[in-house]
Amino acid sequence: MTTSTDKQRSAQADAPGPAPAGGSTLPYPGPAPQPRQPRGIVALVTQAVLLLLGALGAYQIGRSIDLGAALGEPWHYLAYIGAIALGAIVGWGVGGLIARWLPSRMRAIDRAADKRSAGELIVGALGLVVGLVAAALAGVAVARLPVVGPYLLLPVVLLVAYIFTRIAARKHADILRLVGIRSRSASSVAPRLIDSSAIIDGRIIDVIDARFMPGQIVIPSFVLEELQRLADSADPEKRQRGRRGLDLVERIRDAGEQRVQIRPGEVPGDGVDAKLVNLARDMHASIVTTDFGLNKVARIQGIEVLNINELAIALKPVALPGETLSVRVIREGREYDQGVGYLDDGTMVVIEGGRSLVGGDAAEVEVTSAIQNPSGKMIFARMPATGR
Repeated sequence: MTTSTDKQRSAQADAPGPAPAGGSTLPYPGPAPQPRQPRGIVALVTQAVLLLLGALGAYQIGRSIDLGAALGEPWHYLAYIGAIALGAIVGWGVGGLIARWLPSRMRAIDRAADKRSAGELIVGALGLVVGLVAAALAGVAVARLPVVGPYLLLPVVLLVAYIFTRIAARKHADILRLVGIRSRSASSVAPRLIDSSAIIDGRIIDVIDARFMPGQIVIPSFVLEELQRLADSADPEKRQRGRRGLDLVERIRDAGEQRVQIRPGEVPGDGVDAKLVNLARDMHASIVTTDFGLNKVARIQGIEVLNINELAIALKPVALPGETLSVRVIREGREYDQGVGYLDDGTMVVIEGGRSLVGGDAAEVEVTSAIQNPSGKMIFARMPATGR
């Protein structure tokens, strides 16, 4: 009989452990996603820079007005202090407005960078440098134009720099090839977003080990949060699946080596599936899953889906036990009364009782088993009962 004390011990054993240090509730290695802290730092730095610029700008305006001659001593000192304080306050306020807008722009830059390869970014940056040099040369001639010259200088510099950067980024592969560097575009190998169903399934580890999943492997933080919720569920079955998924995340990180990335940050969408689709669209990535519903929804919206179940079906054995094959026996086997033949794709077929068929016409044999190993496939068969 189960006592109340035993029930309490069981509940304590199933209860999740204390949260790890650092405030993260996600039991996976690596930095925890903390989007609020970087935003605070960005806001503080932006406001500090604008405060300094506002104070310096106010000081320069006071110098240009020549407050010393206008007010005399000692009042012009107080006027300078007041102008600098006012400029600093204005700069701090403008910095606060910019800081609210800046994080969203930074996230947009991150998403744009995810769509570009390292070679494209580097060549684009070099194109920007060359464009600025060309813009400086063009600016010398533009600045000498009467009346409109000074006003056209900045637009010309921006336009020329943009043109050079755009051309360098679009032709980065050809430019790198000219200097003897081969570049693999990010579009040729899209990042792989891993769904929780594919993690819990576990077969993705074998696919990664076999080097059949190139490109960057991305596990979004909201997928880990879903696994955490399952691991903390009151349902024993869900709790077991969640804990298995969290254990397999570590194995995926080990199998993928440096290609596995835990991606923090918030993604718009109602539910994990919607977030995966939106993130895949932003990153131009493909989704790895075993979820039939997510598979259909993502493909309808034009997202590439790698379904582990479809891969397993494509790699199923060419012959199942009980099926019949037509094989021509060409030599004797190692064991007594064995014959050996080959299928059209080169698969070896070992036939029990097939020694008498060596050198004859193709015969119908019954498959008993098949094995698959890194060196290839092998089928074991026997003569049908009617043919003995």
